Amino acid sequence: MKISELLKKDTLSLSFEVFPPKTEYAFESVKHATEEIAKLKPLFMSVTYGAGGGTSQYTLDIAKNIKERYGVPSLAHLTCVSSTKETVRGKITDMKDAGILNVMALRGDIPAGMENADRSKWDYRYAIQLVKDIKHSGADFCIGGACYPEIHPESPDQKSDIKYLKEKVDAGCEFLTTQMFFDNNLLYNFLYKIREAGITVPVIPGIMPITNAKQVERAVSLSGSFMPQRFKSLVDKFGHDPSAMKQAGIAYATDQIIDLYANGITNVHVYSMNNPDVAAKIQNNLSDILGK
Repeated sequence: MKISELLKKDTLSLSFEVFPPKTEYAFESVKHATEEIAKLKPLFMSVTYGAGGGTSQYTLDIAKNIKERYGVPSLAHLTCVSSTKETVRGKITDMKDAGILNVMALRGDIPAGMENADRSKWDYRYAIQLVKDIKHSGADFCIGGACYPEIHPESPDQKSDIKYLKEKVDAGCEFLTTQMFFDNNLLYNFLYKIREAGITVPVIPGIMPITNAKQVERAVSLSGSFMPQRFKSLVDKFGHDPSAMKQAGIAYATDQIIDLYANGITNVHVYSMNNPDVAAKIQNNLSDILGK
């Protein structure tokens, strides 16, 4: 089923993100982890894109397995940065042949060593170019896009960021998923601003359960996320104790999700990091709320 249809439901739900293996040797263990998460019967599962050729096929393999074996709608990521038009056309065909209905269109991170390359010669510099090509490919995909509740790291200001986001939505994005955030007020403020700008598609909040102290630095480096003081205090208190930090991180993420539900959000997307235990504990914390 297309995610645009799933999001029309008024019932509260969770969805989960997983990622494919980087090597063939890790495929079975990653596949098993994603299957355990699929058994939780989330609204849908997204599978990130492995750039560089090899792991991109694993994205389709995992997404197809989730959909066909467990009946969980899948969302396959597709990134375009430094790719050619021909390569992207081939990936779109592969997704269509695999029976994928939902595609997350992303620019992707600039490959290591290419930060100073002349991007003017690239076929794709922005996600909107990929959205347009998917839309005009003839494949009947539901297209999703990413957004930043704070600000895209490369945007000069939030006003410009929202302007470009609207252009991406107008080009064909039917829903948006946010980057991780740790202060819900940032999301509520962002939603107000984008609605004022005329962006009316569904926005799915993305929540990252921080279950070990090392993830904090990575979260900040990836998305520039603001860390509220109460979260910093949590890490300071429990970061040295892996078990306590895991429990505290799950509790913090659960608290965020409950607040989102209480303020009108119906679906929350959890970045599971391929950890079935974390996914299951968060869902169990919400069992009565979700009716599961």
